Amino acid sequence: MDWGLLLEYGWVLLVLVALEGLLAADNALVLAIMVKHLPDEERKKALFYGLAGAFVFRFGSLFVISYLVDIWQVQAIGALYLLFIAGNHIFRKVLFAKPVTEDAAESGSPGAVNKKKASFWFTVFKVEVADIAFAVDSILAAVALAVALPPSGIGHIGGLDGGQFLVIFAGGFIGLVIMRFAASFFVKLLHTRPGLEVAAFFIVGWVGIKLAVITLAHPSLGVLSEDFAHSTWWKLTFYVVLIIIAATGWFMSSVKTEENVGENPVKEVDKQLGK
Repeated sequence: MDWGLLLEYGWVLLVLVALEGLLAADNALVLAIMVKHLPDEERKKALFYGLAGAFVFRFGSLFVISYLVDIWQVQAIGALYLLFIAGNHIFRKVLFAKPVTEDAAESGSPGAVNKKKASFWFTVFKVEVADIAFAVDSILAAVALAVALPPSGIGHIGGLDGGQFLVIFAGGFIGLVIMRFAASFFVKLLHTRPGLEVAAFFIVGWVGIKLAVITLAHPSLGVLSEDFAHSTWWKLTFYVVLIIIAATGWFMSSVKTEENVGENPVKEVDKQLGK
């Protein structure tokens, strides 16, 4: 690889890490609430088994996607799914604007824990299901960002260039690491800058549009020019808009401190993840 190619791959990986971190923050808080009722040792085991299962799922599904990524129907479904989860989350956040708390979890919201203490293995199962749901969002976003990268020249894995595959794999793996070890940092960031959560899902929607452009430029459809989908100015436009969304989320956030809020999700995550 030349330096220009390395910089482009490195930039995409950096964007993936930032996006994974923001998405993993909410995910980590949900998982912490799900295992809250277990004793300390069982709680740590449930999270370990859940995250181990998520790693296996992400790794296996990545190989499956690598063989399906060139099918335009798969690309279209992925684009629609990313746009749906972005729109759905933003709609609920704007209208209902309630953080995920223990009370909300117990009332039956997604990722909630029933008041009746579930068995250890049933809790592990629920953590696995939640991790898989989180992984689908993460992998699709990573694929949408990586498929537009130029060929790396290091071979192919399925329908993906080897370099693209490694970027997606690294993004997914880093997401799991963040969820386990750096979750409290990103939860604190979202707690002090709540606008970043909405911005993260605007970015997910923008990534969905990027995947839609790639789909429409597929040779089987030809709605858009393939040159356009891979053109420098479109890539530049995409990343400039992405930076604007992130900056808007940062500067439009009302800064909160631990003194002026009644809840402390950072301590909640630290406590439940055994820190």
